Amino acid sequence: MCGIAGKVYLNSNQIDTNSLQSMSSLLAHRGPDDEGIYISPNGNVGLVNRRLAIQDLSKNGHMPMDFKNKYIITFNGEIYNFLTLRKKLEKFGYKFKSKTDTEVILALYDKYKTSCLSHLNGMFAFAIYDKTKNILFAARDRIGEKPFKYYFSNNCFIFASELKAILTQKEIKKDIDWDAICNYLTFGYCPAPQTGFSGIQKLPPGHYLICDINQKKLSIFKYWDIDFSNKTDLTTTELQQKIINTLESATKIRMISDVPIGAFLSGGVDSSAIVAMMARNSNKKINTFTIGFEDEEYDERKYAQKVSKRYNTNHIELMAKPADVEILPKLVYQYEEPYADSSAVITYMISNLARQHVTVILNGDGGDENFAGYERYRRVKRDVLIDKLAIAKLPSQIAAKILFRLLKTNLTKRVEKFLAKSRLPLYQRYLSYIKYFDNKEKNKIVKFHPQEINSDNFIKEVFEQKISDDSRDKTLYWDLKYYLPDDLLAKVDIASMAVSLEARAPFLDYRMIALSASIPFDMKVKGFGKNTQYKYILKKALEPYVPKDNLYRQKKGFSIPLSKWFSGKLGIYAKSILLSKKAHINNYFEKDEIKQMFEKHNVLNDFGPKLWSLLTLELWFKNYFNN
Repeated sequence: MCGIAGKVYLNSNQIDTNSLQSMSSLLAHRGPDDEGIYISPNGNVGLVNRRLAIQDLSKNGHMPMDFKNKYIITFNGEIYNFLTLRKKLEKFGYKFKSKTDTEVILALYDKYKTSCLSHLNGMFAFAIYDKTKNILFAARDRIGEKPFKYYFSNNCFIFASELKAILTQKEIKKDIDWDAICNYLTFGYCPAPQTGFSGIQKLPPGHYLICDINQKKLSIFKYWDIDFSNKTDLTTTELQQKIINTLESATKIRMISDVPIGAFLSGGVDSSAIVAMMARNSNKKINTFTIGFEDEEYDERKYAQKVSKRYNTNHIELMAKPADVEILPKLVYQYEEPYADSSAVITYMISNLARQHVTVILNGDGGDENFAGYERYRRVKRDVLIDKLAIAKLPSQIAAKILFRLLKTNLTKRVEKFLAKSRLPLYQRYLSYIKYFDNKEKNKIVKFHPQEINSDNFIKEVFEQKISDDSRDKTLYWDLKYYLPDDLLAKVDIASMAVSLEARAPFLDYRMIALSASIPFDMKVKGFGKNTQYKYILKKALEPYVPKDNLYRQKKGFSIPLSKWFSGKLGIYAKSILLSKKAHINNYFEKDEIKQMFEKHNVLNDFGPKLWSLLTLELWFKNYFNN
């Protein structure tokens, strides 16, 4: 695991070592074990690497790494199948100087060029300077576990693991991308390729780019996508076994490490499954880490303890309290893009705790997106059924009776409103289930170009693609392509790397994603209304390995009790920031609207997520636009 950066001049300018050193310094937390800087003989290409040593702890793993005096690479991530690939390459005559996955990537590129990506199983972001073609080839892993951010103009190309490193360069002028801010207000994050900064972009997951230095041209290509079109014909029993086999294999290869390893354990389905698979493949006690709350509604420690006891892990717990949000300004700086997921606080806290004991952590990220673990998927299943039966076109009284029989829910009092919403396209309904602010709310609170504040088209384009014959799969596709990489994976990557901890996610093995995409939606979400069972097939597969209390309890989610915290110390802190006369947000948002949110906020009228998103946005303005 490392931090990477680089700069390519497309004119006669020469790379300044100090400019590369500036980027390296800001990535030191990603790689405290080693630093490397490369400048090409003609001085127009510079590469930077900060290394966190996980495999081959010797100096042989130093980067940027040269191969055959043809290619130079700076690499961030882990290739889990590199030993298998190495053996295949040795049969072709390749010889290796190190025991690293980095050198294997270089050999693969030498043999297959950009097609090397199809051979890799892992999380990665890397850039290879190909001296023979005078190009820079850069790529990001299939699902976006590792970040790659960049700036391109007619004169230069700059990239880094974190855009704060890019901001050190003299060519960069900091400007706000207001389209990205509009999307942020909807989703709580900036969907790729947006970052919140004008001119700085994210390379989308499953893509690579070619910077042709001679042609002064940047080209971006997709090399992988999630295929929901081919559904499995396996029996339920066969499918359960295949899920376990695939998950166990994905977990086992992620346990390869020359440094101490552990697991985040919330006690939920996914993290419990990972700990179970780790215990089956380890002759040592697993280190597990849990965060708890004084509020029982959010506290999951007793469930984590059940799994820990069953597998005899070394278990460590940490308590989260409202005062812990005092680390928020520091976190907002680390997250560098507008980012509204409040669980970033506890993710950072648990990462900091784990780093005191291990260097590598496994987690359950991806289980909900692969196997439909969120409540919104129940709504989607209901919506599609209503569409098929054309219930929204029936008279209200008849529609209400049918809905009651189907969903076991009495909608009589709100049936008109419900049916009106049912007439909207599926993408608009889904957007209403995941949004922070809808378009109407944004137009009410935002001062800048109000006619343009509309995020519908962004999600509409995705839903209009032919994903599969089942329109419900489009919601899973959206979450895997945007919510997962731009929210959840960004959260874990930033929080863990801020303390030099490497996080690995077995559920995000591309074989696991392909398998889950082949499973029919109805095998993931069973039943309707209160009887809905989420992640049905995954839970059935895990019954022999995870306590049933953990599998079939009500989902809590990894989050902080914002509603209650905003009624206490957090509310006082947020008011002091958002309602200050010096607040940057006053220039762009209606202060009276924000004030009303604070006044109306209570358990029944929960403005917690909205206020949090505005609070972190204000802190982002302070961190990056304070001068």
